[in-house]
Amino acid sequence: MHPPTAPGPAGEVSVTDYHTAGEPFRIVTAGQPEIEGRTVLERREFARTSAEVDAVRALLVQEPRGHADMYGGFVVPPDDDGADFGVLFWHKDGYSTACGHGTIALGAWAVSSGRVPAADDGDTEVVIDVPSGRVTARVHRAGGRVRRVAFRNVASYVVARNVPVPTSWGQVLADVSYGGALYASVEAAAVGLAVRPEHYPELIAFGREVKWALNDTEWARHPSDPRLDGIYGTILFDDLGRHAGGPHQRNVTVFADGEVDRSPCGSGTSARLALLADDGRLGPGGVLRHDSIVGTTFLGRVVARQTAESRPAVITEIEGMAYRTGTATFSLDPDDPLGTGFLLR
Repeated sequence: MHPPTAPGPAGEVSVTDYHTAGEPFRIVTAGQPEIEGRTVLERREFARTSAEVDAVRALLVQEPRGHADMYGGFVVPPDDDGADFGVLFWHKDGYSTACGHGTIALGAWAVSSGRVPAADDGDTEVVIDVPSGRVTARVHRAGGRVRRVAFRNVASYVVARNVPVPTSWGQVLADVSYGGALYASVEAAAVGLAVRPEHYPELIAFGREVKWALNDTEWARHPSDPRLDGIYGTILFDDLGRHAGGPHQRNVTVFADGEVDRSPCGSGTSARLALLADDGRLGPGGVLRHDSIVGTTFLGRVVARQTAESRPAVITEIEGMAYRTGTATFSLDPDDPLGTGFLLR
């Protein structure tokens, strides 16, 4: 619980809410405090240590205005004129380095709101600076409506294979890869689970164990920038074989401290693509069909190969869709004893 500190200069915060494949994304459009820094990554560090900024994050993510699985972002200036804007992604426990579903939502919002001009028909690129680098959302419109969004992520690569992880389910082997954030991948069947709603509590518990078992190890260190350190999430997946275009998998990503992505996880899909490409399971033109625990789908492709952090890497493109769910203006009554709210998991 936080003390009842009024957010923003006028005591109100306005947002536009989207969901991407079922996962919420709350875009702050007015009322956020000034967030200092020369780059988006510097602004992330400022936000993490600013009580004023973090009070607004808490207000928007915690109950009664949010919930333990809420997600959103502060729109900030880009690093330079090469991008349309920047964003700081946040969740119930703090600030992430990447967010694919948020990038898709921001692309749809930028075009639909007129922040980035777009024709009624065809593709428009929305360039966004995120803490892990620069990403580009390609927004396709037909008849003046957004129909799909695909984003090209920062370089993704394999960090480690078959890392032994002790858990209360026994030792498991995890693959660690990077897709703008560091993820540990474990097949759900390794501990007798499946990515289905009826296994939801067990998936959360297991995902948390894997994350925290690895978070202080060498596998959780970014090769060149400690500000990107940490295992962001555990990707638990079911291998469903192949579809006509390539591999078919279903996953649930348990990130932060037990937060669950309802979508197939955009940056996590990039991390999975790096592993599949390394396995030779995703050839030229191949498409990963990546389903979520709620039955929604992202399509993932490798569009280029290169070197990043002195290791083989891939440039990925993740396709999905985001839909606006509403707008709101939130405030905090100075007499409210709950302050910026609370969380129940």
